[in-house]
Amino acid sequence: MLIPKRFVYDFAATRADEHARRVLEGWQGKLICDYYSGYKASFGQGITEIGCMTHARRKFFELHETNKSTLAAAALEKIVRLYEIERQAKTLDADQRYTLWQQNSKPIADALHTWLIANRQKKPEGTATAKAIDYSLKRWSALTRYLDDGAVPIDNNQVENQIRPWALGRSNWLFAGSLRSGQRAAAVISLIQSAKLNGHDPYAYLRDVLARLPTHRVRAINKLLPHNWQPETADKV
Repeated sequence: MLIPKRFVYDFAATRADEHARRVLEGWQGKLICDYYSGYKASFGQGITEIGCMTHARRKFFELHETNKSTLAAAALEKIVRLYEIERQAKTLDADQRYTLWQQNSKPIADALHTWLIANRQKKPEGTATAKAIDYSLKRWSALTRYLDDGAVPIDNNQVENQIRPWALGRSNWLFAGSLRSGQRAAAVISLIQSAKLNGHDPYAYLRDVLARLPTHRVRAINKLLPHNWQPETADKV
């Protein structure tokens, strides 16, 4: 069975944990995410946590930028090796990626884990270096869970890239007008990004769907979703 390709955006008035729980309620699967506390309640209830290596890498990058830390530079070099293998896996199917990760990535990850533990023991509690190392060590199982599943990526960069345009404009769009208008904006953005994901021109998709909606049967509305949509005529594409 093919899994539909779609992006779903949600709008909430605050970053309270309850909003993440509401969105994820009833869903089961593998969630690639950072350490936002709103996700924690869902883990173990049919949702498996997959850590994002980019977030772990960012801690060492920030440490190196701030303090020119040689330890941070060494950690970054080791993480880069994992990403080099990730790039090799882009054209492979899930089974091939799993084999590649088990043979090449897992030994690097195991060595990195041992190295982090050894260096953490040398750093005083509360220092910037200790905090950067702790971020990875406390989430190590989640960060390396991708190694056991060829269908799972090393990070959630693809999702973050879809969010970035709205994050960059956040200061200009600080006020949506109302909760309802924010929710409508999230729905429209979901359709636009899902159309792109399925290889459609968003303008052609929306134009066609809006033209058909007034006479389209409600019970067949799923046919107009981006992953099911087919243009009514060639002229409308």
